[in-house]
Amino acid sequence: MREEKLKSLLLLAGSLFLAVFSLAPFVYMVATSLSADPHFLAARAHFEFTWEHYYSILTVKSLHFLDYQVNSLIVSASSALAAVLIASLAAFAVTRLDWPGKAAVMLFVVAVSMFPQICLISYLFKFMGAVGLIDTYPALVLPYIAWTLPLSLWVLVSYFAGIPRDLDRAATVDGCSRVQVLRRVILPVARPGVFSALLLAFIFAYNEFLLALMLTTDHHARTIPVGIAFFEGLHGQVLWGEITAAASFSTLPLVVLILVFQRHIMQGLTMGAIKG
Repeated sequence: MREEKLKSLLLLAGSLFLAVFSLAPFVYMVATSLSADPHFLAARAHFEFTWEHYYSILTVKSLHFLDYQVNSLIVSASSALAAVLIASLAAFAVTRLDWPGKAAVMLFVVAVSMFPQICLISYLFKFMGAVGLIDTYPALVLPYIAWTLPLSLWVLVSYFAGIPRDLDRAATVDGCSRVQVLRRVILPVARPGVFSALLLAFIFAYNEFLLALMLTTDHHARTIPVGIAFFEGLHGQVLWGEITAAASFSTLPLVVLILVFQRHIMQGLTMGAIKG
């Protein structure tokens, strides 16, 4: 009994530590965005509640916050949808078709995904400049598809592999082609896994910084992480209140998505492993 109590206490202490460690920066960011003085924790300073910073990012046109937010949503959603669509076809081929070298292909995908972005950014910049795509949505969407594709592929392969092949055979007997088997049988059954891959790809693209920094020049295609980094006042001062307000506001869609769909995400990430 003592051992079980000790385990429970250690588990509770570890959970509390992780919660505080993870949430403390976010809480401080939100508090700073709502304080008239960003240095409210300093000596002789005090917290004074205000909505001014949020009002500024939504109304001051020179900050272009809403442009950055719209760009992020469009680029992230487009690249996530395309990556998951391609990954679905590839995962179906890996798990349902018999062809040599499947394991080698999967290992190659992992190996390619390990290359750091900094190694490719100069060549990618030259290429995008040569074809006239700098500061456009395709300049970000195409690299984001390639960047999120390995993650989407591995999530879907692990889930597709747990779906019995008897479903495929039954659909084939009923006259379905391979494409119809994927569309009418595999994808509906694998909906949690597909949704998990889609959401993870969206989050990865939404938070990406380096490619957005190098391949955009102004607010026409620049995404929110880079846009916030360029916030500054008329005299070059750092606008901590506006920066934290913009970061808090832009984080809200991700927090809502994760809180609402966390059960589906966990189901999609673990179901394939459990069945396999």
